[in-house]
Amino acid sequence: MFSAPVFAISHISIEAAKVEAPQGELRNARLDLNLQTSAVNLKSQYRQSPEQQWADASLNCARLVNPKKGSWQCDSGKLAAGMTNLPFSLRLDTQTLKGMQQFDAQLAVQKASFSDAAGLHAGENVTAKLRLKAGQLKADQFKQGWSWQFDLDWSGGEMFWQPFYIALNNSHPGSHQLLGKGTFNEQLIKVEEARLTLQDIGSADASAEIWRAGTRIRNLQVATGTVDLEPLYPLILKPLLEKTALSNLEIAGTGDLKLSMLDGEIKTAHLNLQQVDVEDRNSHFALYKLNADLPWDYDQAKPVRLAYEGGHLLKLPLGKTDIKAMLNRYSLTAQEIDLPLLDGGLNLRDISAVWVDKGWHWHLRAEVVPISMTDLSHALSWPAMQGKVSASIPLVTYSQGVLMTEGDLRFKLFDGTIDVSKLTMRTPLGIAPRLNADIHMRNLDLGTLTRTFSFGAIEGKLDGDVTNLRLANWKPVNFDAAFYSSPGKYPKKISQRAVENISSLGGASAAAAIQRSFLRFFDQFNYAKLGLSCKLRGDYCAMDGIESTGDAYVIVKGSGVPSITVLGYNRNVSWGELLERLKRVTAGNSKPIIK
Repeated sequence: MFSAPVFAISHISIEAAKVEAPQGELRNARLDLNLQTSAVNLKSQYRQSPEQQWADASLNCARLVNPKKGSWQCDSGKLAAGMTNLPFSLRLDTQTLKGMQQFDAQLAVQKASFSDAAGLHAGENVTAKLRLKAGQLKADQFKQGWSWQFDLDWSGGEMFWQPFYIALNNSHPGSHQLLGKGTFNEQLIKVEEARLTLQDIGSADASAEIWRAGTRIRNLQVATGTVDLEPLYPLILKPLLEKTALSNLEIAGTGDLKLSMLDGEIKTAHLNLQQVDVEDRNSHFALYKLNADLPWDYDQAKPVRLAYEGGHLLKLPLGKTDIKAMLNRYSLTAQEIDLPLLDGGLNLRDISAVWVDKGWHWHLRAEVVPISMTDLSHALSWPAMQGKVSASIPLVTYSQGVLMTEGDLRFKLFDGTIDVSKLTMRTPLGIAPRLNADIHMRNLDLGTLTRTFSFGAIEGKLDGDVTNLRLANWKPVNFDAAFYSSPGKYPKKISQRAVENISSLGGASAAAAIQRSFLRFFDQFNYAKLGLSCKLRGDYCAMDGIESTGDAYVIVKGSGVPSITVLGYNRNVSWGELLERLKRVTAGNSKPIIK
């Protein structure tokens, strides 16, 4: 009697030269299944697109079990591909209830790491759990669609997903969570409810309907609870505000937001801020104890309100302010806004702004309520000045990052006037602000001016013109400046110290003459006129005076007895060097050079 031999199959291998799918390509793929240990091992080369290089990839499961019908479980798996290393465990349960398929998947990753070739998406030590349920709906329900429900809990690690960097605060237990449920079919995804909870920040609830074709929003509702702005800013807001004036802030306080969309367009929004302190790390501005109620509606006008206890703008202290305006779709109007500033302020009237072409365009009238120059110079760390500054600006406009004024800003200083015209500022609170202007000074009292800046005593009056002024990041890069004696009859005297200081700026001849002659016995001298000019181009100043004499130029022309003439010889001076000379002069450290 004969019997056929029995062969026990302990190992199954499947090979494929190439596998193509929308998610990428595999080549030289080999799947090994050990029937004795239930181990599964897939090795291949993978690339996401034809432009990329092939990379080795593997998927391992130390033990793949099937504890019951429709249930699969891998407790110790690992996916490795290129810069991805993903240890995981997975359980998948499937069943059919009344002819409808049901799926329940549970995935856990432990200290996973990944990165794409461009470095735009990366993770390190990521620990998370995801549970996803899905079930077929009956034919008469939602056009034979599916219901779904998921629960994501991210409890460890860090991730960069351009432009966001997200990490867990490991100083205390907690996690980021995302929950949701809804339905979908071939046309529409419905999010019946979803909640995002960010550790130490707060939560937001949402519901939505999204057309699958083109991923277009049919409708959306979002409502946050009270969120902590201090951790929210670096996590969410700062990455979205790069290259704006709000990209480098310190912020504290709370806020909440409600928003609704219909057919891809925002229909309503409501932002509340409570007790917010915001300060620019570049010292451009700050607001303290800011409270805001900012509703917006596409179909009807809404009153808005913003108030703060104090702050500063470009080092100028701001007083308590309460701003009220009307927001009508994409336009904002206000009859009058008062902004206290030191002992005076800014009065803004007839304010109108509109959002067009992805930017704000606005215009207003402004008046500078008289401000003490003593307080202003102290706030700006200038030498102490006397008097008041005031101005009336018929029209201020702002469009596409450019602020312009029509009319002159007049400052009454040193018993004279300073008029600023053709003022234009580009991104004044941004990363690289630029300013253009012309400045005209008339009848400044030289006695008050030189005492203010510790220059030495000069009696007389001074005119000045600074045209084609250009500042880049608040530093001058271009101007044509000329300062000269005002026309008219008045006492004109200059002290020996002032002569020495002027000599330090333009040349040493006058100081040398004083030291070598009887002139050193006089404390002051008479002069007929004085003047100095500088044409700045880049970092160099072309110097000149009231007239030329060969290789030199006249800065002070003497008259009467005793008199003195000061000559300058340096016609091309580094702007940085000239500033250093001025600092030494006003600090009283200037010493004449005797040759």
